[in-house]
Amino acid sequence: MQIESYLCGQWQAGTGNSTQLVNPVTNQVIGEACGEGLDIKCALAFSRENGGQALRTLGYGKRAQLLRQIADVLVANRDRYNQIAQENSGNTSGDAGFDVDGGIGTLKYYASLGKKLGNPTYLVEGPAEQLTRDENFRALHILTPLKGVAVHINAFNFPSWGMWEKVAVALLAGVPCFVKPATSTCLLSYEMVKDVVAANILPDGALSLLCGGGRDLMDHLTSDDLVAFTGSADTANMLRSNANVISSNVRFAVEADSLNACILGADVTQGDAEFDFFIKEIVRELTVKAGQKCTAIRRVIVPKASQDNVISALQERLAKTTIGDPSDENVRMGPLVNTAQVKAAEAGLKILTSEAKVVVDADNADFAVDPAQGAFFAPRILLCENPMQAQKIHEIEVFGPVATVMSYETQEEALTLGAMGGGSLACSVFTADDDFANKAAIELASSHGRVLIVNEQIAKGHSGHGVVMPQCIHGGPGRAGGGEEMGGLRGLYFYHRRSAIQTTAERAQKLLDQGLALN
Repeated sequence: MQIESYLCGQWQAGTGNSTQLVNPVTNQVIGEACGEGLDIKCALAFSRENGGQALRTLGYGKRAQLLRQIADVLVANRDRYNQIAQENSGNTSGDAGFDVDGGIGTLKYYASLGKKLGNPTYLVEGPAEQLTRDENFRALHILTPLKGVAVHINAFNFPSWGMWEKVAVALLAGVPCFVKPATSTCLLSYEMVKDVVAANILPDGALSLLCGGGRDLMDHLTSDDLVAFTGSADTANMLRSNANVISSNVRFAVEADSLNACILGADVTQGDAEFDFFIKEIVRELTVKAGQKCTAIRRVIVPKASQDNVISALQERLAKTTIGDPSDENVRMGPLVNTAQVKAAEAGLKILTSEAKVVVDADNADFAVDPAQGAFFAPRILLCENPMQAQKIHEIEVFGPVATVMSYETQEEALTLGAMGGGSLACSVFTADDDFANKAAIELASSHGRVLIVNEQIAKGHSGHGVVMPQCIHGGPGRAGGGEEMGGLRGLYFYHRRSAIQTTAERAQKLLDQGLALN
């Protein structure tokens, strides 16, 4: 199957060497993608001139209607998408639904938000303020949609959710999208965009798709464009150090590597409800998507007295996890996305074992298939005896089902360890102690984009450590990239330019009345 790109309002095939897409269960080739030889500069210009102009003439409410129509198209094809996710990404039915429904749900959420915004075409921050002794001389700030293109570069692990969570906000803001999915799993993105294009929902140029290629993409951006990147920190640094990106001051947001932590409060012991939910959450994060999630738990921080009980509970629960072909309904965990990721996971694990020992390994795994057949990698639990003095466990992320247990003596030490990830997307804390919960919220906030604090009251009803909810911001400081996505209507700000308008009081009030005030 030849996977094409959608540029300048038409489907196009690249010329040159193709990249093969494989089924990670069998390593069989299921498609090829090539983006070489395509005119990226022309495609970006087409999006700016056609898609951007058309979207900006619509109010937020009308743009929201487009999102709802996209969601309806995707819902109608959900079963086919789940099958594609299984074949190309090795997803179980639950993993596939997690990705596909996550994208659809985000589109619906922003469609619902936008429906309430009406017909304004710009945002406004008021009230107007007096600037000098002249009471008639006022100033306010307005935010207008960027007149460029939103370039979305996405990771391989969420070809649906990772794409639509960005597209939903950008289109609602009035900015056309140029989507570059990871080539290895781009089949799902391709099929979804293909269905949306066939439904003739969006103006020409409002949504473009580049499958494969794109090596010169950064060279053709302007100061009106922006980039939202999800992937490795090394790739992000390479792209944003592009000479044109620097000279044009292209707006660039990054969601990168993240050593997310899960902390068990010192008040919780084995037998408590919070202990059981803590174990369950860690295992879920290790096995959903085979641990290939940017928000997955990588560091497990526990009281010294609970260390052995935590390891035993994790070992017991993981032993019940069947690994194999995701088409088998008895399988709970599929393979990594390809053999290259297996090699990367093995290399990372080797580095971690210089500071930690493996206490739960592949020998404990329940394989329903020959693990050498595809890209299978069993969960591993490591134990670091001296986490405060260690370095690699706080720096190296194994992008797969690997987590390191480390213990603490005091609450202060627990929170210090939590922040030693160098900036993370998410941290969760399981405790029944209200004082520790509030202290953790404040102390961990500066080093994390999101902090989830769980007790027995919300243990069954919370969304999950690794689930990105569109109502909340997604991103994190430091090594997590410093970016920020979604967060309800907060996400619109990234796609707008803020400007101070100095004018008469009457004209300032008119701008206020005609714009959309989010405050």
